[in-house]
Amino acid sequence: MAHSVALPVITGGDSIESYVQRVNAVPMLTHEQEVDLATRYAHENDLEAAGQLVLSHLRVVVSIARGYAGYGLPQADLIQEGNIGLMKAVKRFEPTRGVRLYSFAVHWIKAEIHEYILRNWRLVRIATTKAQRKLFFNLRSMKAGFAALTHAQAKEIADDLGVKPEEVLEMETRMSGQDVALMADDSDDDGYAPIDWLADSDNEPTQQLERRAYDTLQSDGILHALDSLDPRSRRIIEARWLGDDGSTTLHELAAEFNVSAERIRQIEAKALQKMKVALEPADA
Repeated sequence: MAHSVALPVITGGDSIESYVQRVNAVPMLTHEQEVDLATRYAHENDLEAAGQLVLSHLRVVVSIARGYAGYGLPQADLIQEGNIGLMKAVKRFEPTRGVRLYSFAVHWIKAEIHEYILRNWRLVRIATTKAQRKLFFNLRSMKAGFAALTHAQAKEIADDLGVKPEEVLEMETRMSGQDVALMADDSDDDGYAPIDWLADSDNEPTQQLERRAYDTLQSDGILHALDSLDPRSRRIIEARWLGDDGSTTLHELAAEFNVSAERIRQIEAKALQKMKVALEPADA
């Protein structure tokens, strides 16, 4: 039985540069080698062959991920999400079609990175329809300079992307808007923030009693829900959602349990669903 190839991951002590050096040191495959490995994986479920296909194309993920550096998200997370897309591409790759894996994988890598960006770039999702997603990922590069678009410029971009000028202007407004802090900066004694305009009901006795009862109920409920999980699922949920030092990445947990990041994602989703069911009596 074939063993899977150990893939490099970005751990907490790693730098992006050292990871890039490692993946760039892996030689690219020739067309013949690629076809042979893909055939072994497709016909014999040879996981070592699949691992070699992924390993030789990690540099492709790095190259694509760098194109999304302007969204303010950690480059390591963009790369790791792109790697998931690469693994999906390898799983679906058919060498008999005469297309190189590089060309086939680009779509899957970008799709996974796009989904990650849309989930995390803003607290409020700004691109939910297909047209909005197309605008979100193309407007930055098509817009000349930082000045607001004129109607003529918006129409030109709209024609190129097959959307309405109004949709272009709306997306520009969404993307140019900044998240406003609820609290004022401590260094600005004269500054006002949205919280200053909100009524303070914290000292109202019934609100305090209700909140205290709810917090107790929820904390007990969460502990009960965690107890319903098997040890591996509980470890994943605690690391992803309940850690004090930020959530652990899918790839860190994948390395810990010696499985794929996609498998960790599946276990996490199943565990959250099980916890939701366990919490329903508390919510009621």
